[in-house]
Amino acid sequence: MNLEITLEDDRWCALEPLATRAIAAVLDHCELDADMCEISVLGCGDVRIAELNAEFREKPTATNVLSWPADDLAADQAGGIPLTPEPDFTGEIALGDVAISYDTCAREAGDAGKNMDDHVTHLIIHGTLHLLGYDHIRDLDATLMEEVEVEILGKLGIDDPYNV
Repeated sequence: MNLEITLEDDRWCALEPLATRAIAAVLDHCELDADMCEISVLGCGDVRIAELNAEFREKPTATNVLSWPADDLAADQAGGIPLTPEPDFTGEIALGDVAISYDTCAREAGDAGKNMDDHVTHLIIHGTLHLLGYDHIRDLDATLMEEVEVEILGKLGIDDPYNV
């Protein structure tokens, strides 16, 4: 897998192994050849993610994770399976970019009594699924996305984050 990780916040010392494991699990679940896939991950803090959220979503607040898919792979109907990404002329599949905020992740994990690594793994899985066309705007889509997240997390030995 061609994974580019940029760390703008020194507290993200464990991001690379967590992101590598989480993204590989998603690609395996979706039956994609990881060697063909390209993803960029930005590890930042609340200030930077708030700037990105304001710029791209017009929401000037911090959030836990943001994703920018290279292609629109969303299903045409609610609850449908997203489209499979296709390789470009070089044979690579550019999936897109994910940004994750240390501050928000740490706060959420602490508030929920969750293990930080497990929470970050969940959010990287969540962000990667967005790159692959999964969404949670409509109820049926949210149900599908949560089911896929829980299945992937289970394969990694991580408890269902929605059943607390």
